[in-house]
Amino acid sequence: MTVGVLVGVFLLFTLLGWGIDAYTDYLWFQEVDKVSVFSGKLLTRLLLFVIVGTAVALIIAGNLYLAYRLRPLLRPHSAEQATLERYRMVLAPRLGTWITVVCLVIGFFAGLSAQGRWQEWLLFQNSQKFGEVDPEFKVDIGFYIFDYPLWRYVLGVAFTAVVLSVLGALAVHYIFGGVRLQGVGDRMTTAARAHLTSLVALFVLLKAVAYVLDRRALLLEQHVSPGLYGAGYTDVNALLPAKEILAYISVVVAIAIIVFSNAGMRNLVWPGVSLALLAISAVAIGGIYPLAVQNFSVKPSLADKEAPYIQRSIESTRAAFGLTNTEIAQYRANNVTPPATLAEDTSAQNARLVDPQLVSQAFTQSQQSRGFYDFGQKLDVDRYTINSRTADYVVGAREINDDKLSPQQRNWINRHTVYTHGYGLVAAPANQVVCGGLPYFVSGFLGEDRPPGCSAATEEIAVQQPRIYYGEQSTEYAIVGQENENSHVEFDRPQEDNAEAEELLYTYTGQGGVPIGSFFRRLVFAIKNTESNFVLSDRVNSKSKLMYIRDPRSRVEKVAPFLTMDGDPYPAAVDGRIVWILDGYTTAKTYPYAQKINLANETRDELTGQGQFALARDDVNYMRNSVKATVDAYDGTVKLYEFDTKDPVLKAWNQAFGGDLITPKAETPAALEDHFRYPQDLFKVQRNLLTKFHVTDPRAFFTGQDFWQVPNAPDAPQSNVKQPPFYLNVQLPEQEQTRFQLTAGVTPLNRENLAALVSGSYVDNEPKLQVLTLPDQTAIPGPVQVHQRMTNNAGIRQQLSLLSTSNSQAQVLYGNLISLPVKDGILYVEPVYVKTGNQDNAAPLLQKILMSYGDGGSYVVLADNLRQGLQDLVNQGKNSGNQSQTGNQGQTGNQGNTGTQPPPPNLPTQLAQAAAELDQAITNVRTAQQSGDFAKYGEALAALDAAMTKYQNAQRASNSATTPTPAPSGSAPPSAPAAANPSATPSGG
Repeated sequence: MTVGVLVGVFLLFTLLGWGIDAYTDYLWFQEVDKVSVFSGKLLTRLLLFVIVGTAVALIIAGNLYLAYRLRPLLRPHSAEQATLERYRMVLAPRLGTWITVVCLVIGFFAGLSAQGRWQEWLLFQNSQKFGEVDPEFKVDIGFYIFDYPLWRYVLGVAFTAVVLSVLGALAVHYIFGGVRLQGVGDRMTTAARAHLTSLVALFVLLKAVAYVLDRRALLLEQHVSPGLYGAGYTDVNALLPAKEILAYISVVVAIAIIVFSNAGMRNLVWPGVSLALLAISAVAIGGIYPLAVQNFSVKPSLADKEAPYIQRSIESTRAAFGLTNTEIAQYRANNVTPPATLAEDTSAQNARLVDPQLVSQAFTQSQQSRGFYDFGQKLDVDRYTINSRTADYVVGAREINDDKLSPQQRNWINRHTVYTHGYGLVAAPANQVVCGGLPYFVSGFLGEDRPPGCSAATEEIAVQQPRIYYGEQSTEYAIVGQENENSHVEFDRPQEDNAEAEELLYTYTGQGGVPIGSFFRRLVFAIKNTESNFVLSDRVNSKSKLMYIRDPRSRVEKVAPFLTMDGDPYPAAVDGRIVWILDGYTTAKTYPYAQKINLANETRDELTGQGQFALARDDVNYMRNSVKATVDAYDGTVKLYEFDTKDPVLKAWNQAFGGDLITPKAETPAALEDHFRYPQDLFKVQRNLLTKFHVTDPRAFFTGQDFWQVPNAPDAPQSNVKQPPFYLNVQLPEQEQTRFQLTAGVTPLNRENLAALVSGSYVDNEPKLQVLTLPDQTAIPGPVQVHQRMTNNAGIRQQLSLLSTSNSQAQVLYGNLISLPVKDGILYVEPVYVKTGNQDNAAPLLQKILMSYGDGGSYVVLADNLRQGLQDLVNQGKNSGNQSQTGNQGQTGNQGNTGTQPPPPNLPTQLAQAAAELDQAITNVRTAQQSGDFAKYGEALAALDAAMTKYQNAQRASNSATTPTPAPSGSAPPSAPAAANPSATPSGG
């Protein structure tokens, strides 16, 4: 009795919880006007649960009941039968009940498994044609994407049902005497033998179907050398025929089992022999023969044998990940001397200085107004057109961070009814700084956020509705709306003139939120959130609305559960409103011959987890940026815009949910299209694949000698985290005009010099991938190398040391290292930030800009701003005179800044000797760099460090002398830079 009550209570609360979850989900989908998604998904899961669960249960129940009906009426006397009689006495009176209970349990779990396959069923039901066929069977790719996964699952369910039926029927036959181990006569009755052998024959027939599907599966598995997917030479010429032969053998064996067991000799000897022959055939034909072909035919000439199948993998992978139309051009990069026109180059002037990862704290401190406002760990980059000029901007949404509320502010009323929303989109040009290293804010000011001289005089990016009720930091639910329109309770924003408190408050007037005015709904949400204030607090009234699932990524994922969302949503000002823009991907894992990748691994880099979401650990071999989604920051409206008009997977999903879930691309507002950008996670996947699949010749691919790799983060090369790509508004070679694009450098496999530059952009709202490859003989350094060369330059290193030693608690941080192809050479730009104080929330300030041109070591400057740095590089190029492109190590090409004069002739002997040794050490470092010998390079750096220390000691010893302080010809003078003090004011850009 007690157990029954407990079970009943458990089921009651379980069903109540499911019911409340379903009801609140329905209300949420009703709010966003996407009920078709809720109903379509729920009904599909229920139907699959019922149909598959019922089918499996009936199959097993039918076989159990049949086994009982076929029981012998007379059983021989034996000790075994006497023992089983006790079980028969227990089971026989209630056999129907026992069978029902067992089959219901099995059917329940089968149904649970089936309802999780709702996506496969919907894709199967709404399958589309790709218009392309696989290279082996000439079957449309749509079969593999839409049909194959479901057929494979159905086959697995059938195997499970048959195996459980065999085991169950065998148990019933044994208990009721149809199968016995003791006694006179046959060990199995004729009826039991017919029943069980029929089930075994059915199992073998299913195995024949499995062999047929296995032939198609060979195109989806990793077989081709080296490490590629799809059927290789051995698979096509040995394993495919073997699978076909085994399918025919399985059919013959199934027939033999039935014939020999029932119509012929009526024993189990020959059926057993048939099964044994099938097993031997599977080993010999399906295992030994392909292994012999691989070892004796393929391996001796592996490259030649596998070449056609490597070609298939290359072409399929490029097609599956949108790489087919990648534009590949060669960039000479043969200019290592800064040209005279470098300072006037538009792309060089547009190099981004403001690092979104480092300036987030500067945004927060300069533009927060209240301690609970926050901009997140990483800001975003977008572009805006202001005064007829398009430029990239670093943008952030001012949101309320619940973790920063004071203890007094964290009570239920404050957290859920007062501090409900953020306020404003804050933006700063990506290449301008003011006020001692702060960004140049042009949008999103609050009254007290305007330090003199640090902000624009007027708002340059206008937003008519700046309130943010839906944002990345909106993790708590919010209750908005009041009965009395004049009684405001929501904190809105600070005012410029210290106005009365009530003027700081606001009442939500938008369409977002689920109405919870009725007592029933308040009770439902009180149970769901285990919070009695929903029914007790006077803050919840007849006009109240509840906002939940408020962060944009979760919101879109719920509306479109078939999409994989990009890890970096970004806010934008569109037609006067703040909207979050998200990139949605359709993916698949059954594209024949395409390389399979893990999304989490391929998209992880230095920014993952630092304000950028990590993608799920899904293995996929097809990916399209098919949807651009938006979430209105004020009312939470979710819209899905078609972006890839040719994607069959998106067409199938749209059809599955009524045909109107996705807005056609032609209806996308132009103002929104202006803020679309090439998605980061897709670009990372494509960039990583291009490190190998830019090679389209199968024999060159087999050797792997032209493969590339993604470099590690330059300022932390030992951390094994990849350098992220960067958004830039520049014009690269082979481009007709300036584009807002993602760029990234790649290096040769197991080497650090630069191999190519990859960029992704939109032209006429269509994606374009471009690869600029550098000649093999060009020894242009990669990001890790150039960072080391710039920071190890004697003059530069001395100035960087001064940036940190001018304040004992200062820390030098390096921003994004940009690699720009300019004037047939490579320009490197790396902002240098200084973080003062020992507090974690101290804002890094941009103090200097580290720049280099050419080989990363000959021409290096540490400038106060971008224009000065470009001009300094030009001056260094002019000063090099008739030197060779690699530079003379004893001249001024390696100076840390411009205008350095050679040391005067009358030097103290000790100081002159130290300067000479330092010059020689610099020369040795460069020689080691050019040789590519990393061991010698490390030894040269150690010697340079020792020479620098000796030079500094000699310099201090001669400070009291009247002779001017010498500077080695290959290094910068030791004087402190103008902006070494953190309070200095660079004017970058």
